[in-house]
Amino acid sequence: MSDLLSTFDLKGQVMFLPTDDHQKSIDFYEGVLGLELVRDQGLCRIYKTGPSAYVGFCDRGYSIPTEFRVVITLLIDDVDGVYAAAQKAGVPTENTPGTSERFNVYQFFLRDPNGYLVEIQRFNDPLEGDA
Repeated sequence: MSDLLSTFDLKGQVMFLPTDDHQKSIDFYEGVLGLELVRDQGLCRIYKTGPSAYVGFCDRGYSIPTEFRVVITLLIDDVDGVYAAAQKAGVPTENTPGTSERFNVYQFFLRDPNGYLVEIQRFNDPLEGDA
């Protein structure tokens, strides 16, 4: 097995997910979470989640069923602040912020209108290059 991408300058990543209600996705990711829309392709909208990371939602008339457990993890230092803001805005959460000993992260989950889990997370040990 070779390191296919190791000699190329990887610029970032976009994760595309289907949605069965495009407007609800727009309202949630732009209006509730406040993510920056970087590209509106009509059928798909792409939001910035980090310096070179993006998530896109495409109007496909279906979403991935919740039993397949798609998780969108957003890395944010002030997890408690986001939780408090979600509570104030009436955004339902799946749990309260806490430490996952197994993964060594501090986090909580909420669910978007497609049924996808959105994890608000802080690594307890910074990733290499983030220290």
